[in-house]
Amino acid sequence: MRLKSGIWVSAYLRRRHLDGTFAVVRRRGAEEAGAIFIKIARLDGTAELYGPAPQTAFDDSRPADRAFSPCFKQQPVPEAEAEAYLAREIRFDSDIWIVEIEDRAGRHMLDQVVP
Repeated sequence: MRLKSGIWVSAYLRRRHLDGTFAVVRRRGAEEAGAIFIKIARLDGTAELYGPAPQTAFDDSRPADRAFSPCFKQQPVPEAEAEAYLAREIRFDSDIWIVEIEDRAGRHMLDQVVP
């Protein structure tokens, strides 16, 4: 069984706050199963953006895990480009979550959170 989006986001924020990173929910999506996007603001005008991985990226032995993939082939991108991507996603699906992190090094730590 997969964690609800709201619970997963709470766990991710707590993890980021524990390591001293500024992290906020910029947009609250559907509590049960809204898609989650993670924007890493690098504080130099660029950003990295991660979204739900394609279905083919999931591990058959752990189908309930959340998997993320970069939204751009080359990261970081100008922050305006990341924002335009998110605006398109919102028009497509109004139930998405957007979590924004400020991290100059671009650490996403998506491999260290609750599955």
